[in-house]
Amino acid sequence: MSARFEAVIAGIDAANAADPSRDAATGEPAALLYGQRMSQELDRLAPDASEALKIAARGQHIERWKSPRESYPEGREGYLAWRTDLAKFHAGQVTALMEAAGYDAAECEAAATLLRKENIKSNPDMQTLEDVICFVFVRHYLADFMPKHSDEDLKRILSKTARKMSREARQRMAEEFDLPADLAPALARPA
Repeated sequence: MSARFEAVIAGIDAANAADPSRDAATGEPAALLYGQRMSQELDRLAPDASEALKIAARGQHIERWKSPRESYPEGREGYLAWRTDLAKFHAGQVTALMEAAGYDAAECEAAATLLRKENIKSNPDMQTLEDVICFVFVRHYLADFMPKHSDEDLKRILSKTARKMSREARQRMAEEFDLPADLAPALARPA
């Protein structure tokens, strides 16, 4: 990869290393570990990904802890406002690093579009990013997530996850993961 790409990745990692929350298993800053996992999964699922996609994957949660969900109103409206603002924040943080490293406006906008989650079904890079997000969730976070939710909530959440994924990614997930028999159908076929 190019020196400017390496500079952006180093900048994202430096920002995420300041995350005060730690991964329970590793003790690493949670956002730093999440970004590394995103890059690893992207490299595995789409080894020929563009630099913009690689940057967006690594920076998807850049400094996420600075905008806690609790700072927005309860309920769906508050949740959606938080997610929208968070996506814009992530896009701004990442594109600032890209600009400083020498990326032009079009390259920065390509990454920003991905971080803002625009055009999921029409932009192949956006769909790939969503597939990676889902794989990272199932591979690294679902096991800890499951005991906190009822079976019905888990089925609903996994069904929503499946709707975000490409057909190919759902098929690959079914082949790679041994999910509990009562939950596997929710992830295999979106409702």
